[in-house]
This record gives sequence, C-alpha cells and structure tokens, in this order.
Amino acid sequence: MDAKVLLVLGVVGCAAADRRPTYSYNEPDSFEYSAESSEAKYDFRYAVKDDYSGNDFGHQESRDGDRTQGSYYVQLPDGRLQKVTYYVDGDSGYVAEVSYEGEARYDSAESREYGRPVYSPPRPVYSQPRPVYSQPRRVYSSPESEESLEIPVYSSARPIYGPPRPTYG
Repeated sequence: MDAKVLLVLGVVGCAAADRRPTYSYNEPDSFEYSAESSEAKYDFRYAVKDDYSGNDFGHQESRDGDRTQGSYYVQLPDGRLQKVTYYVDGDSGYVAEVSYEGEARYDSAESREYGRPVYSPPRPVYSQPRPVYSQPRRVYSSPESEESLEIPVYSSARPIYGPPRPTYG
C-alpha cells in the first residue's frame, strides 16, 4: 500500500514539474517617443585625388534634423569636373543642381596616357606542314612451330620423409 501511494505521488510530481516556462514581452513602462529626441545631426566629408590613376572625387554632407545638404564632385573621363549640390528639407524630396567645369576632350586612344587598352587580336601564324617521306622498317622473324613449344608438366610434390630413426640406444 505504501508503495502504491509513493508511486502515485511520484507520477503527480513529475507531471507538475514538466510544465515549461512561458515567456511574454511587455513594452517598457518608461518608453516615450518624441520627434525632438530623434533629431539627427552629423557632418562628414572626404576627398580623393590620385594623379597617377587620374582619380579625383569627393563628397561632403551635413544634417540637422530634417534638413540635409551636401555636394559631391567627380573628374569625368572626358576631362570635365562634374559637381552636384543638393538638399533635402523635410518631405520636399531630393533637390539637386548639377554643373560641369571645363570642356570635354575626346582624344584618340593612342594619345591617352591612362585610357582603356586598345584590343588588337593576335595575328595567326600559319606554316604549311612539311611532308615526311619514310618507309616503315620491316621486321621479320621466323614463326615458332608447334613442335618447338614445350608444355610444362607439373607434378605434385612427393613427401620427403622416411621411417623414424630410433633415438634410444
């Protein structure tokens, strides 16, 4: 009887302990959103000028709240400098002004120092094959006759033992 009671209590204890924990997410109590606290403010700039490769470009931008303004420039392959000045004010969208400095030059490919490589396909090399006149070397050998072939005869090994020698005297 005591064993039955212990068995029932053990099963009930296992069933009660088998419950998995439940997790839930509640929003933090002290969370408040305001447009003033999310005002973005930054300022950055960079520039690259490499005389060897001909790269010349840069960018600068600043933001204060909803107002963003900036500009960038790039040296074009035709020799002109392209400048873009832009601003974004709230929901007005992206407003840009593009300008060019200099005059476009289109030089021939040979006169460019850092232009694209000019592709010229390789010239085919063809030479007519020379004929080779040679006769195959003839090799004669006498045929083997069936009589000269010896067929090996295999015999089973004979036991090499004799009567035992007496070791006593």
